[in-house]
Amino acid sequence: MTDHDPFGRAVRDHYRDERTAPLLDRDGEATREHAIEEWYFGAHDEDAWRDAWLEGPLLDMGAGAGRDAVYYQGRFETVAIEVSEPLVELMRDRGVEDARLADMFSLRAAFDHDRFRSAHAIGTQVGLAGSMGAVREFLTDLAFVTTPGATAVLDNYAPELAATVDVFGYREDAAPGLAYRVYHCEYDGAVGRTLLFRLFSVDRLREATVGTPWTVAAARYGDVQWRVVLEKR
Repeated sequence: MTDHDPFGRAVRDHYRDERTAPLLDRDGEATREHAIEEWYFGAHDEDAWRDAWLEGPLLDMGAGAGRDAVYYQGRFETVAIEVSEPLVELMRDRGVEDARLADMFSLRAAFDHDRFRSAHAIGTQVGLAGSMGAVREFLTDLAFVTTPGATAVLDNYAPELAATVDVFGYREDAAPGLAYRVYHCEYDGAVGRTLLFRLFSVDRLREATVGTPWTVAAARYGDVQWRVVLEKR
């Protein structure tokens, strides 16, 4: 059967000890099991480099199970958003004080001008924009809902790194600094929609900021990902 959100249901059910099956990612014949406990319910990733750029009010975009939101709301006002109703329910159950159903790619519809001092999207969600044009539109909308001098921390898989070709669902692109990921989730017989992630290099992100108020202030790499700080002029 078709289910628009098997991912959200599986993560929520796991938290409530009601999960009836593994959460699977499928790419053709390739399959992997989602490590739900490790990826969504482990300890907050203590990253002093990232956290030094964040202050409140903070917008946590694609907040998942609320792990980071719970941590940040102890420091300053934090608003956590998700497109998944089960995940919003989970975050509220978990103690996230301001968890909302909202799309990070439709920020103007959800928030007022100059609402946030910083923003955060860790988990490669920005790739779900699907295209570099849509990334630029996202950055323009993010500028609308953030104050002058705001910062934003984003990450993505890095097609400029050789090891990234082994990431699940990876697809090459002939254009330098670009690639894709494609897969879908299955849970308890339910099949989710196909997810298309646009992978882009830090240089491609710099190109996408042209015509927006954002500039790349800092960047660093892991094994297959980059993490970037944007500053709003």
